[in-house]
Amino acid sequence: MNSPKCQSEAIAVLARSQALWNRSRFDISSDETLAQILDRGQMDDWRALYVVARGDRDIRRRIARIVYGVPLPLPRFWLAALASLGETVDLGVDLPPYT
Repeated sequence: MNSPKCQSEAIAVLARSQALWNRSRFDISSDETLAQILDRGQMDDWRALYVVARGDRDIRRRIARIVYGVPLPLPRFWLAALASLGETVDLGVDLPPYT
C-alpha cells in the first residue's frame, strides 16, 4: 500500500488496523489505542500514524509519553520519527524493556 497522503486517509487506515482486533471502534483520542498501534501495528499502520502525527502536535506528545513509559518493540524508531517531526526527544534515555 502507498503511504496515505492526508489525515483522513491515514485515519481510515488506522481504523482498519488489525492491531485493534479487540476494539469495536477506532478512537484516536485514546492512549490505549495509540499504544496498541505502536506495539502491534504493521508498517501501513505506522505510516498512517506518522501522517496523523505530522499534523497534530498533541498526538506527537502523547506518542512520546507512551514511548517513554510503555514497553514497545521499536521505541527508538518512534523517538527518531518524532524528532523528524520537530519534537525534542532524548534518544539516550533508558526506556522500559520489551521482553
